[in-house]
Amino acid sequence: MSYSALQNGSDIRGIAMENDKGYAVNMTEKASEDLARAFVRRLKAITGEESPKVAVGRDSRLSGEALLKAAVRGIKAEGAEAIDFELASTPAMFMATVLENYTGSIMITASHLPWFRNGMKFFDRDGGLEKEDIKELVEAADQIAANETMPEGIDDSAVKVDFMETYAAFLRKKIIDGAGNGDRPLEGRHIIVDAGNGAGGFYVTRVLEPLGANTEGSQFLEPDGHFPNHVPNPEDKEAAESAQKATFDSGADLGIIFDTDVDRAGAILPSGKKLVRNELIAIISSIVLREHPGTTIVTDSITSDGLHEFITSRGGQHIRFKRGYRNVIDESIRLNNAGIDSQLAIETSGHGALKENFFLDDGAYLMVKILIEMGKGEDLDKMISDLDTPAESVEIRFPVKTELLEGKSLQENGDRVLDFFKEAADEIEGWFLEEENYEGVRFNTNVSHGGGWLLLRKSLHEPIMPLNIESSFDGGSLLMAKQLLQVLSREETLDVTPLEEFIR
Repeated sequence: MSYSALQNGSDIRGIAMENDKGYAVNMTEKASEDLARAFVRRLKAITGEESPKVAVGRDSRLSGEALLKAAVRGIKAEGAEAIDFELASTPAMFMATVLENYTGSIMITASHLPWFRNGMKFFDRDGGLEKEDIKELVEAADQIAANETMPEGIDDSAVKVDFMETYAAFLRKKIIDGAGNGDRPLEGRHIIVDAGNGAGGFYVTRVLEPLGANTEGSQFLEPDGHFPNHVPNPEDKEAAESAQKATFDSGADLGIIFDTDVDRAGAILPSGKKLVRNELIAIISSIVLREHPGTTIVTDSITSDGLHEFITSRGGQHIRFKRGYRNVIDESIRLNNAGIDSQLAIETSGHGALKENFFLDDGAYLMVKILIEMGKGEDLDKMISDLDTPAESVEIRFPVKTELLEGKSLQENGDRVLDFFKEAADEIEGWFLEEENYEGVRFNTNVSHGGGWLLLRKSLHEPIMPLNIESSFDGGSLLMAKQLLQVLSREETLDVTPLEEFIR
């Protein structure tokens, strides 16, 4: 079996445990060994180091410890030094190369996916490996699996290092320096954390409490790979509502919610406003634009018109780019390389990366920016009080009838469908094609009682085409959906049943 099935963009993800869904296990200990061996060979080729120093960490998943030990064996088989960080966050694994000059690092995680899945993320001193890097890594691991065996006498022992304290000290210093009012800038503040039983519990004991915060009411801090309380995902409605309730019940000044491996975060304000998606982007943008007037902020393609106006009204430039956190980060880096200042790349999923923090998508660091404002005495609600939020926001996912593709790939068919949509929808009265658009086809609309927009795009990995609709008034999404059905019902490769169900 080729390991190519495990590639998920710039990550490795697969089925790591027997499960009640009937999915076959493919993220095996052998896969972890071989991929770790391939990674060490890559590090040696890039750095010239004969014995690279490679850290391995994991989140709270049930399969994490076994896969970490397998990666250690793979690292040692290649003559490299393996260091076990044990329970860690994904951003901390990269910061090991910055703060302690590790050659590289591996994080065992599958983010917010179900308990039976797991995967790997890889970092060198330049940051996270890109999609093409992972493709090469997979190909090298395939060659190892096909032609080599593990050397004899390789065990899974490794020196254990509490790097999370080093990383937490880095975060604490950022807050102290940024707030500028002593070593306990959060004294008198009540801040809770919902870690979703992932790796984010350290934020309470190692960041907030040493800075003076009262953290009573924090919940689900204990690592538990069954994720018994809610999906560890700030975007998830149930998870966000759980954190919102905990914030209210404890009377906290702020609630923070992390995903499993802490590369994403959201927050709850005392007013009950949830800082996720557009609201999270708005508050981070507001902070960044005060620090760097006129900078360009790159988001994914489905951010709201209200957010666009929020950013531009503060003198910022806003580019809606392709979905995918690596896409927005890479576009921001490209702009900087072209001489255009871009300090923030952030996706509606909560992946946010700042230029000042090595363009690392780090939920813990995003919360540092907000905590600095609290430490200064800023009113967080007031900072985004003028953000115009849509009355309705809907996503509909159209299955592609793969049996009708007539030899075309999903991407080729998707391009054809988008061309059809652009031509056909342009004939609808009150619909206007958005020319400055980097993903899919977007129409701004002027339907009765207000406006809105629609965006139809391709999925990179699944046989679906997602549609996003935003309306400035109640009922606008339904009006646009009815108009859209007249168009898409003529496109035979799309199953429009989800749209018909939405209209009903």
